[in-house]
Amino acid sequence: MAAAAAPASADRVFTVRGADAPGPARYDRIRVIEQGPRRARNTLVLVPGTSGGAAYFRPVAADIVKRLEGWRVWSVDRRENRLEDHSALDRALARQIAPRDLFRYYLEWLGDTSITPHFKPVGDVAYARLWGMGVAIRDLRNVIRAAGRGGRRVVLGGHSLGGTITVAYATWDFGGRAGAKDLDGLVLIDGGSSRNATLTRATARTQLADLQQRSPWLDLTGATLPWSAGVFNIVGSAAARIEPDARSVLAGWPLLPANLRPPVETTNAGGYGYAFDHDTSPDSLSLIHMHIGSLAASGDPRPWVDGELGTVQRAATMFSGIRGIDGTAWYHPVRLSIDGGAVNGGVRNGAQKVLGVRATHGDDVDVPIYAIETSLGAGRVLKGARALARRSHVRVKLVDRHRTYDHIDPLSALPGKNAFLKTVIPFLRRVP
Repeated sequence: MAAAAAPASADRVFTVRGADAPGPARYDRIRVIEQGPRRARNTLVLVPGTSGGAAYFRPVAADIVKRLEGWRVWSVDRRENRLEDHSALDRALARQIAPRDLFRYYLEWLGDTSITPHFKPVGDVAYARLWGMGVAIRDLRNVIRAAGRGGRRVVLGGHSLGGTITVAYATWDFGGRAGAKDLDGLVLIDGGSSRNATLTRATARTQLADLQQRSPWLDLTGATLPWSAGVFNIVGSAAARIEPDARSVLAGWPLLPANLRPPVETTNAGGYGYAFDHDTSPDSLSLIHMHIGSLAASGDPRPWVDGELGTVQRAATMFSGIRGIDGTAWYHPVRLSIDGGAVNGGVRNGAQKVLGVRATHGDDVDVPIYAIETSLGAGRVLKGARALARRSHVRVKLVDRHRTYDHIDPLSALPGKNAFLKTVIPFLRRVP
């Protein structure tokens, strides 16, 4: 049952009761950002990827509902995002504190113990080691049911790992019935699932055993601070959004990773763009790469010059988000990524039994499929979508942009340049 919540902005925010899962019951609540007409007869439900939050869909969702009459977009914020401390971020977005204060609260305290109060990270909670695909699918099923209430049509889509979750849901065995029976189409945005013989039963057992000895959270930065990637992102994006032309709040901070340190002093927008753009962002951060321009040739501090597909302000808006919901997941469950490797395009395999993954209806996905591939998913995303469509004998729309698009570009590119937007709109119009 969906319960209304006070909206944080022009977007409508509500919660759906999630699955009964390990951990405190307060996390069994899934937040959704709704854009478009409330009474729309069609809903596109979007699931974020690895370390992603619902808000990073907001700009492209706004573009979709503006161009597609009778549709609304629901962007799903997974349960792990409820662990985040948005107290200072919300105040910054409301212009109640400055980006400098935001930086002090979330990051500067790491090197200055005199700073109080400050952000207190969540530790290695044992229950998160059980927040895998089964929990995510059961949470998502309640969202899908709410979206389809009253006979509405529902298309499920996801970006990156969200695409894998989308395939998992469509092929999941719900008491002998494929999850695709709840849906009218699939949208895979540089994500999905292919048959993968490398994840064997033995490998799955090893991965589960290893997980018991390590943090339940994915550590993208390698700094043994799993939350740091998300916090760096919200500090940088909020500063770029609120004070784009001011000197970067991260300038001179000794704990800033060397690969994120520009060669010159920059503005907030300049530093943020430098960390994300295809040409300057480190290879290790390919999950956030996009084409948004470059540092200016001069200036002190050096500003950002928009160009190519998107803008630094659109990127900053995507990730800083709205009150209570940003575009990142500070705590991404490792178990969810492990289980994603067993989805196997919906084909039964030995690892599934070990992990409790029930994605076995790969030949029962009787709905049209859309897929777009970028540089990160090159060679895998379209292959997986094509194979899934072939097994189920359904229509498939494939868009190959692996030579010109990076992983975030389908969401961050401006409407006039956005290949995803230009191709998914006609696909959605044809959904039966």
